[in-house]
Amino acid sequence: MNELPWIAEARKHIGLHEKVNGRSNPVILQWLKNMGQYSNEHRAWWAESDTPWCGLFVGHVLGVCGRYVTKNWFRASAWNDTAMTKLTKPAYGCIVTFTRTGGGHVGFVVGQDKAGRLLVLGGNQGNRVSIAAFDKSRVTGYWWPGIWDKANKQAVKSVPAAGRYTLPVGSAAVSRSEA
Repeated sequence: MNELPWIAEARKHIGLHEKVNGRSNPVILQWLKNMGQYSNEHRAWWAESDTPWCGLFVGHVLGVCGRYVTKNWFRASAWNDTAMTKLTKPAYGCIVTFTRTGGGHVGFVVGQDKAGRLLVLGGNQGNRVSIAAFDKSRVTGYWWPGIWDKANKQAVKSVPAAGRYTLPVGSAAVSRSEA
């Protein structure tokens, strides 16, 4: 299967760290400035990378690819959005939301490891964009990104191809920090 545009975009940023020389990464600051122009989402009211930015990463990636960005993209739990298609199991490229101590987390499913943990491509995983393993017990939802219809200013639901439910097997370190 062809790579999904939003996963290809997300992979371009693997390794990007939230700090450069002790300051907020200018790439992340630019993402914040761009929010509010993609679909129905709020604009950012802050300009630093110390605030958890996993939702920003997902919003940026989907926005530049013409996909729907949830209004409150800065809250991981806001990605549990009925404007997108809720899935009953993970599919390659779907949005996945998690619980964590002190909040939530959001990223994209890109595989699973031999132990059955999800491999998630996300921002603010160890203060960088990375692929990390997550226990499925933390999952609060799987969502397929909607397409943003600019003309009608609405999300159009879509579904993954059947083959996307077969997750590639790989490995990654288990996530230790998403804050």
